[in-house]
Formats: sequence, structure tokens, C-alpha cells
Amino acid sequence: MHIDVFGLIGAAAGGFLGATFGALVAFVFTGFAVLIGIAALIGSGNSGFLDSIAFGSVFGPHISFAAGVAAAGYAYRRGYLTSGRDIVTPLVSLARPSVLLVGAGFGLLGYVLQQVIAIIPWLGSHTDSVALTVVVSALIVRLAFGRSGIIGADNEGRTGWARFAPNAEHAWLAYQQKPAMAVLLGVFVGGISAWAGVALLQSFPDAGGVIFVGFGISAVSLLFLAFGILVPATHHITLVSAVAANALLLRAPGLDPSWVVIFGAIFGGLTALVGEAFSRFWLIRGDTHIDPPASAIWPMTTISLVTVALLPL
Repeated sequence: MHIDVFGLIGAAAGGFLGATFGALVAFVFTGFAVLIGIAALIGSGNSGFLDSIAFGSVFGPHISFAAGVAAAGYAYRRGYLTSGRDIVTPLVSLARPSVLLVGAGFGLLGYVLQQVIAIIPWLGSHTDSVALTVVVSALIVRLAFGRSGIIGADNEGRTGWARFAPNAEHAWLAYQQKPAMAVLLGVFVGGISAWAGVALLQSFPDAGGVIFVGFGISAVSLLFLAFGILVPATHHITLVSAVAANALLLRAPGLDPSWVVIFGAIFGGLTALVGEAFSRFWLIRGDTHIDPPASAIWPMTTISLVTVALLPL
């Protein structure tokens, strides 16, 4: 773990920036930064932009996105926002300095949490510490600023498993919530992410970061969602499918690339289902945002890496 004043300054400023833009717009900038970082990596062989800007203090989701979520939760609790799940509104528009300073504070928290998670024996090297930090940070926000509790109450009074079924009021993205639709989306979007990652690795074998190209595109696509255009949320799918494919390729470099892509596509489908399950568990009835994609990324990363390690190759 390496925590220093330089890193803390960057995290506080990055969290402030994430709150200023709002969580969703901040994450869109993550996507742009990932694509720029990949281009820089291909051109120079240096991953500095990808590591420090896209996944670091400027636009790393554990700092900027998580800070935007936290600031929205705080603004909701203080009555400045009508919904703590509003991750679209740029919070600078509220003209409340305290909201932005909460973002700075959660930027610091995200910086420290991610580094702590990364050094946990075994788990730290077998999960996505950034995604897990986003989830832990959001849970802290729910407990600190929300009123619904972790799961929330059903508006129809349903109990047991029935309470987790979406309805008109309680839904994440209704057009991709049915299991068949989620799996179809996951397999094909995951498949193209894995394919793109494998294809780029074949051309640039020393630039491992190229596997994130699908994730970058998915993140940028959410800009349309901010404009009210109903595109799917797929960054959990594209990330896990690419990570799974890359892990298999590293384990069995002589394997037919087609099988590697199919493996990634399978994990894309599974990740889509897990993301939808988490949306039903602790997002759709809650009054702050706990991100379903981040919730799916960290366990599915672990499962994909373990699966690859156990395959009799």
C-alpha cells in the first residue's frame, strides 16, 4: 500500500471534480480517458495515462464516480436534491459548497479504501479493487445519508422473494431487466468486447491495457443515457468479459482465439444477470445509488479468474 500526500491531494481534487460533474458524467469522462489511454499505450508503450488519469485520481471510478454518488446522497439528505439516486445532475448546479466538499472527502475515502482492498491476501489480487471500492463507498453513503436501509421497502407491501421483483416504480433499466434480454445483451456485447480485446492483443501483445477498449466504449455510451436516450448499461459486461478472455489467453496462449472469445461471451452473459440481480437487491428500492454494474464486476472478476485457474488446460 502506497499512500502519500501527492496521492491524497489528487484524490481530494478528483472527488471534488466528480461531484462537480455528477457521477454519471464523471464516469463518461472515465470512458474517454480509457480510450485516450489505450491510444497512448499503443503509440508509446507507456500506460501512465491509463493508470494515473483513467483509473487514477482524476477519473478513477472509486474516486470520481463514487464521490459523485456520495455528494448526491448528501445533497438529498439535506434537501438540495429530490432523489439521492440522481447521478445525472451536475452537482455544481446546486451552488452548495458543502456538497462538493463531501465529494472531495469521499474521493479521499475511495483512494484509501482501494489501496486497502488491493493488499488483502488473495482477494486483493483476485478481484477488481476499484469496483469493490465503489460498492463499499456507496454502502457507506446509504447508511450515512439514506433513510431506506440497505434494501428498502416494497411499495406494494410484498415480502420474501416477491419484494425483489421490479415494477413500474421500482426498476433500474426496464428495457434490459428481463433475464432473457439480460443474457442476450451480455453474451453479444461481452462477445464483442472479448473479441476486440483479443484482436488488439494479437496486434499489440505488450500492451495489456488494450483489453479495456470495450469498457471504455461502454462508459462513453452512457453519455446518451444522460441525454435521455435509452442505451443499455454494459460496462460491467464488457469489462468482465475482457478480463475473463485475457485471463484464459494468459493461461493457455496457444488456445484457439475463438474459444477465448466464447469464454468471454459466457462471462458477459453471467455478469449481465448478476448486475440485474444486484439492481433488484439494493438499488431499486433504495434512496441512494448503489451501482449494479460495480456490484457485479468485483465478484464476477473473482469467479472468472478462479474458473480459469481451475480449468484442466
